[in-house]
Amino acid sequence: MNKNCFPFYKNKYGEELLVDVVSLKDIKKFLIKEPLHSLSYYDITLITEGEGTFRIGDKVCHVRKGDVVFTVPDQLREWDIQTIADGYALIFEEEFLLSFFNDPDFLNHISYFNPIKQCPDKLQLSDDEYDRALSLTQNVKAEILLYKEKDKHILRAILYQILKYLDRIFIQKNKIYEIKVQNQYVKRFTGLLNTEFRQFHSVGYYADKLCLTPNYLNELVKKETGCSAKQMINDRLFAESKKLLQYSIYSVSEISQMLNFETASYFIRFFRNRQGITPLDFRNREK
Repeated sequence: MNKNCFPFYKNKYGEELLVDVVSLKDIKKFLIKEPLHSLSYYDITLITEGEGTFRIGDKVCHVRKGDVVFTVPDQLREWDIQTIADGYALIFEEEFLLSFFNDPDFLNHISYFNPIKQCPDKLQLSDDEYDRALSLTQNVKAEILLYKEKDKHILRAILYQILKYLDRIFIQKNKIYEIKVQNQYVKRFTGLLNTEFRQFHSVGYYADKLCLTPNYLNELVKKETGCSAKQMINDRLFAESKKLLQYSIYSVSEISQMLNFETASYFIRFFRNRQGITPLDFRNREK
């Protein structure tokens, strides 16, 4: 897997602070040798100057001034450092918000961070929307430069405002309904899936953990998310298999074992049924 993963610089301002705003022109130098990278934290990038391609996982989009790009921890990314001249990256650790909101699923409820969203990772802002997003981002930077321990609540408040402001625009422009996982069972299923999907593939396993029947879990998940529990499991497996094929040197057989498929043949059938080609053909095509 890609080893160029950037951790959060927690003590940049002396005491630990898990939120920051950095300019793209200042971080280009770290990407010259190896532009493909990932982050250990959440990132909202607002393009302010130039245009070019921005790749997130297997999605590639063209961005320009006024566009916003969203990434979650460990997502592979790569952007054109030659033509995307500048912008602001608003970055933060999940802990910075959860320590205040006490809601482990808060960020999953934000449309552009939701792990099961089917929408793009890019948002195009109007001039007025861009001006407001830019102003809020600059407010975070200004507050950080005045930072004192007692001011964390002010930073959280501005960050929360940005998250919800962009969330509203993202929902409207992508013509989607806000994904609200209200059901406690579905919340717990999503959490289990995030950590155990590589090892456990059956709805029955997750249903047993939640003391439910598989049919009832499927019904609850379908009602809340629009897709079945089995579909969510398979979607995660498929996305992970594509990432491993594209960005690792593991063989198809090794990937099959890492994802706990019974045999390599079964993994090949699973992948071909969803992608239309074998894992090896996919790897060769992508490279």
